[in-house]
Amino acid sequence: MARFEVKLPKMGESVAEATIISWLKHVGDNIELDEPIVEIATDKVDSEVPSEVEGTLVEIMFEADAVVKVGDTIAIIETAGDESSNNKLEKVVVEEPKETSIVENEVEEAIQSKSIEKVSSSGKFFSPLVRNIATTEGISMEELEAVIGTGMDNRVTKNDILAYIQNGRIVKETKPVSPKPQVQQVAIEQPKIQQKESVKSAAPISVNGEDEIIEMSRMGKLIAHHMVESVQTSAHVQSFIEVDVTNIVKWRDKVKDRFFAREGEKITYTPIFMQAVAKAIKQFPMINISISGDKIIKKKAINLGMAAALGDGNLIVPVIRNADQLNLVGITKAVNDMANKARNGKLSPDDIQGGTYTVTNVGTFGSVFGTPIINQPQVAILALGAVRKVPAVIETPEGDFIGIRHKMFISHSYDHRVVNGALGGMFIKTIKESLESWDVNADF
Repeated sequence: MARFEVKLPKMGESVAEATIISWLKHVGDNIELDEPIVEIATDKVDSEVPSEVEGTLVEIMFEADAVVKVGDTIAIIETAGDESSNNKLEKVVVEEPKETSIVENEVEEAIQSKSIEKVSSSGKFFSPLVRNIATTEGISMEELEAVIGTGMDNRVTKNDILAYIQNGRIVKETKPVSPKPQVQQVAIEQPKIQQKESVKSAAPISVNGEDEIIEMSRMGKLIAHHMVESVQTSAHVQSFIEVDVTNIVKWRDKVKDRFFAREGEKITYTPIFMQAVAKAIKQFPMINISISGDKIIKKKAINLGMAAALGDGNLIVPVIRNADQLNLVGITKAVNDMANKARNGKLSPDDIQGGTYTVTNVGTFGSVFGTPIINQPQVAILALGAVRKVPAVIETPEGDFIGIRHKMFISHSYDHRVVNGALGGMFIKTIKESLESWDVNADF
């Protein structure tokens, strides 16, 4: 019999750890190849980890709610193979030098003696990563308990404690040792303390017996955290433009039945707009960037994120990779596939990674236009408003007259640190021109 180590797989770029939600299998259960054994959650998406082998689950290394790093062993499966497996635990244990084990134990004991406890006196759990950061930064248990957590069951995540450190920790006054220096120090620091507290504190909310208190979902907490973080990071500016999409409406009405019969897919306005966005990005590549410190990272791939609704009403942003290389049929299939996955909770971590620009369709909910928040680390996002029939002035060689046209607004939010008004405005003007010049007689 061989023993196989089930490791937490890599779940996309920038994802270094995950929280174990629940075990789908228990010790002693038989495991089939590719059968899900554990459900995990990252700060991006929930997913299941399938088994790479067949066998019997003999050991579970982490309980539910534990935070595990990518690459860590989370379970052991006993397989009906030979003993030549590189993942064999017995081999690792036998070959480990005794002296190394002793040294590692001493180091671990030294770290534990200086680090923060795993569980506080009030019952709050802190992951090893959070405790190590707190120890390194000199954050006490009392101070750590005051940090607002966005993880499962209000747990403090790595991002929470890093944001707490970055935004400035609460400085406490100490009793003066020597009167003169301390009086001067308090006079200087006191305004800073008051300023930080005024930013962090919220107005008190009164709750009476008729009010209902609803706990935010884990995804809701993460979205709230990311939205606030984006507003604090980017200097948001918006540009708006109205687009006449009458030709597109007529074209879609004419081809939608034939499109479905040939491709097996329903065509909506979204893929048409996504194609126009991809073309505009090729013309204005400085929209397709990210910021790293004082450097600009110009992205080669055009990976379009599309905001999609989850089953619980929250939004998520799956990514259509290399959208500029897809024709209209290809983009339509990609859009429909991602929307269906989102609705059915089937998105994988890779489906939401690597986006370089995001499009959100606020018109789905009847909104004329919106001011969307940038999806970090991108620098811009486009909102598509509802398509409406409106009276409009139509210019002809014989003169102007009033007619009924299909129009919509598109809203462009961009990071004014790197995208100025000229670039932001020209970008959506190019999209407008592309959509308004749509050929009613075009094929697909």
